[in-house]
Amino acid sequence: MEELDLGPRASSGLEMKFCRFGDELDLGEELTIEGYASLFGVADQGGDIVEPGAYAASLAALQAKERSVKMLWQHDPVQPIGVWDEIREDGKGLRVKGRLLADIEKGREAARLIEAGAIDGLSIGYRTKKSSRDAQGHRRLAEVELWEVSLVTFPMLPEARLGAKAGDPEADLLALAEALRQARAVFAAE
Repeated sequence: MEELDLGPRASSGLEMKFCRFGDELDLGEELTIEGYASLFGVADQGGDIVEPGAYAASLAALQAKERSVKMLWQHDPVQPIGVWDEIREDGKGLRVKGRLLADIEKGREAARLIEAGAIDGLSIGYRTKKSSRDAQGHRRLAEVELWEVSLVTFPMLPEARLGAKAGDPEADLLALAEALRQARAVFAAE
């Protein structure tokens, strides 16, 4: 899988994580999309692992209507393409559900690219609030401030994807395999 090197941070100070859509993506009449933008306990290609509860404070601010998480095209702040109607943590990760806006050109374009399989990624833009390093050198993200979830070309976390359902056996097996790999690495290092 190809990795896009954006450096540690964009010029805005936001960090970005990429995730892959699934083949199950279905654009409804209202161009709805849903799935996981982030998975807990799984190392991405950059070596970061998001801990359960990492989004809690950020999501609380969203519920208090202090701000909203934007749906952007390729992390470009001048190209919003839809709205996220639901963003929540569950036992698996960060679940998102939203609508592409069909009345704007970029929203229609994104829908066509998704339908054709040309776009297959999600990426989150966030600021790290609390993190630590584990024995394997992974950065463990304990608290992040979520700013945006973008549709992107290059995914970084293949296991997190649109169309994935809670309890998806394939995604659950991939997450379990990764957790076992990490546990073996910890025991081997001791």
